[in-house]
Amino acid sequence: MDLLLHLIEQEELDITKISLAQVTDQYLAYISHLEELHPETLADFLVVAAKLLLIKSQVLLPRPAPSSQPEDELDPGEALARQLREYKQFKKVAQYLQDRAAAGVRTFVRIAPPPKLTRKVDLSNVSLADLLAAMRQATADRLQDKTLPAVPTGPTITIDDKMALLRQQLAQNHQVTFSSLLTNVHSRLEVIITFLALLEMFKAREIALHQDTLFDEIYIKVAPAPPPATQPADATVQENDEK
Repeated sequence: MDLLLHLIEQEELDITKISLAQVTDQYLAYISHLEELHPETLADFLVVAAKLLLIKSQVLLPRPAPSSQPEDELDPGEALARQLREYKQFKKVAQYLQDRAAAGVRTFVRIAPPPKLTRKVDLSNVSLADLLAAMRQATADRLQDKTLPAVPTGPTITIDDKMALLRQQLAQNHQVTFSSLLTNVHSRLEVIITFLALLEMFKAREIALHQDTLFDEIYIKVAPAPPPATQPADATVQENDEK
């Protein structure tokens, strides 16, 4: 497809069935000089070459009457032209992404609509200074990443470890705070693991969370036990009858 696109752009043609027929001879001449090509790669070239020969024959030879062709039959020329146009579009986007990566630009504008919140969050009283203060508090000096060793090592702390530590603290205290869980952490990765452990336990309904206001302290308690399932009245009567 790359060779076919190159030939069409070299002749300054639009990607149509007619232009594909015009570059067929150049395509065949190119693949005839290929040497030491892998059989699978050569097979891809030959598939496209066969399609080009069919397209050129349809352009040069008289076509049968329209009534003699099935209505649902897909024109191979139009199909290949559409495939080549899609390939050109993907190649253009890939080149754009490669240029941005080479320039060190790794951010992209979000075009998707913002997510719909189930609960309205009022940020009218939150300033940039409040956000900056919260960020500084979460990333204090104790959280500064240390210089990596010559051979990076994987994390030694897991979510299960943090969940076990939280269960231990809740067994000793009626209530703990999220900031107290970060007292002895040593990296931002450990902060993330601690927060994920908190979410896992909340999802499993092991703990209950409370926060007075947005960006305020998060209080953690053991979730209350679910009420026992009540037995239907008719089941109780049936059990008494059986006795």
